[in-house]
Amino acid sequence: MSAASSSRTHIPYTKPGDDQDFSPGGDLSTSKAYLKQPHTVDSEDPESLAYAESVTLRGRSYYSPPRTRREQLLSYVGWYNPTVQKIYKYVQGPRPKVNLPDPTPLLGSAIQFRGRSYKLGLEPTLIHATRFLQHEWVFVLLATAYIVGMAFFARAQAWLTPSDSFISCTSVWWTMNAACGLDGRDCMPFDNTSFAFRCPAGCSGVTLHNPRTVGDETVNFVPLIVGGGDLDQTYRGDSFICAAAVQAGKISDSKGGCATMSLVGTFTDYLPFTANGLSSIGFPSQFPLSFHFEPTTELTHCTDYRNGALTFNVLITVLIFSVLRPKPIIAFWAIFCIGFWHITLFSQPRNLPPPIDQAFASFLPALFVAYYFWRVAWRFTLPAFRSAPIESSVWFLGPFWVGVLANLTTERIPIDRLTAQDIRGREGALTALIIIIIILVVIAINQVRIIRKTGWLLQYLGWYVFGGLCVLVIALLPNLQLRVHHYIIAIVLMPGTAWPTRLSAIYQGLLLGLFLNGVAAFGFDSILQTAADLRRDAVLGSDIPSFLTNATSFNASNPLTNRTIFWSPLPDASAGWDGFSLLVDDVERYVGVATNFSLAALKEGVPHFFRLAYTSQDQVADFTMPATLWPNGTWVDPLPGRT
Repeated sequence: MSAASSSRTHIPYTKPGDDQDFSPGGDLSTSKAYLKQPHTVDSEDPESLAYAESVTLRGRSYYSPPRTRREQLLSYVGWYNPTVQKIYKYVQGPRPKVNLPDPTPLLGSAIQFRGRSYKLGLEPTLIHATRFLQHEWVFVLLATAYIVGMAFFARAQAWLTPSDSFISCTSVWWTMNAACGLDGRDCMPFDNTSFAFRCPAGCSGVTLHNPRTVGDETVNFVPLIVGGGDLDQTYRGDSFICAAAVQAGKISDSKGGCATMSLVGTFTDYLPFTANGLSSIGFPSQFPLSFHFEPTTELTHCTDYRNGALTFNVLITVLIFSVLRPKPIIAFWAIFCIGFWHITLFSQPRNLPPPIDQAFASFLPALFVAYYFWRVAWRFTLPAFRSAPIESSVWFLGPFWVGVLANLTTERIPIDRLTAQDIRGREGALTALIIIIIILVVIAINQVRIIRKTGWLLQYLGWYVFGGLCVLVIALLPNLQLRVHHYIIAIVLMPGTAWPTRLSAIYQGLLLGLFLNGVAAFGFDSILQTAADLRRDAVLGSDIPSFLTNATSFNASNPLTNRTIFWSPLPDASAGWDGFSLLVDDVERYVGVATNFSLAALKEGVPHFFRLAYTSQDQVADFTMPATLWPNGTWVDPLPGRT
């Protein structure tokens, strides 16, 4: 035998079209089709071996070259590596795909105790006792009665009080910084005016989400209440009216209510106060607009029925799931509609009275998303609990109502929006975010484990990777920021819950509730928003001027009538600023291009606070932190930062 011939090894090879194709990574020891045609590979030719697959047959090693360019490419990237193939087959799961069995009812199974078997027959007993209520006409009758009853309930909730009397939990008479104009002229009148109003329930939990400066004090994440500690319970004009009324005992936080406020004009030295679970802050100087509450009010039908409506709607959904037990798709549509209109009319209306036209603008598109939820998830899970109505009520409806009431159930979590500014600015937000991420990772890992057991993991991974790439492209669009609302989170995660398990039932209920809470309360808000959309009433991040008057140059021996404060002139015209705005005791007292302000008109014996900002075409930029002039003549320079 020649040397050339000894360097070649004959190996089996199967041509395309043979009875059994060669499958890389398969069990060659059971296949005989590879014997049909020999093929030679030069074991000394690196280029030849680069595209060859090493296989073992009957104790001997052979090379079988890939037959197509696709196979050659896969071989080049190491796809035919045994370890890679093993991982791929594990991720791929069983073939053919399998279905998970329906869960066994916990309340209908047998329990072994001390060698004896005890059967819990709660589920079968309930099904047997209520089978006569499963006729379609019973459900139609209940649905009709429910719609009529809710119409009267909603009427009593919002349409028996004059519409112009409704105010929100954040309503104020005086707006922040320079929004009321020079000397507050845009917020007049300052006194001799009364206003009867109605507040919704739960206003004590509605707080500031950006820092607010009052005098030399900065507050955040609390209701803005200034004053109320004097005998007449006098509040500064920029206090949240409803929160102040709760603190003053004029309305109930749990039921809302009506009251009458009277404007009393200029007041000095607002005292802090704590009552009814709320604390106000003080303001030691003078302010031109104040108010207090009258002992009685002329308004009637002021009770907020949201808690009663919640109890009623929860009982109706439990009745549907556990007693009436209509077809699963009917039960799904029923709780979807009940949840949407409960949010719209009671728990989180967009306005008061609830704007029905805006509600329908969101309701119709939401129905299409609901059908998507049914097709991709609910139809695989809800029918699996047909023999366990009590369990289905617990696993689906409990989390569902938690999601519907997300504005209440998550209010203790110190995260309002998933933006870097919010997370940095609130104590405990980063810790809460880390905990939430850990929980979500654990849930995701468990769901991936379940999906792999059925053989669907590769398909789901493909779609989620594709969606993630789309989101990445969207997030890179210029001048826009990605905002992942909770209704979007529900849409994205719902397909991953399409399995007949108890955990999937919990996830589906929660995600459906979160979707409704987002859409019914706020509509289909955009996934992309500008910086201005996300800013709300936060600072702009603009340039700020600086005071020339400071603690060393200020002459404390002169009376106020002879004192003047100074600040630096306007920067170069290219900066775009054309003037200044000066706040004195949180009221705009000067607008113009001058660089000084006389203190002659200020009241003696009280502290005064000064904040300065640039203006551009009547638009006011950020203000400085306050400089403080104390009654003894001490000047305190402003701290770094913006307000």
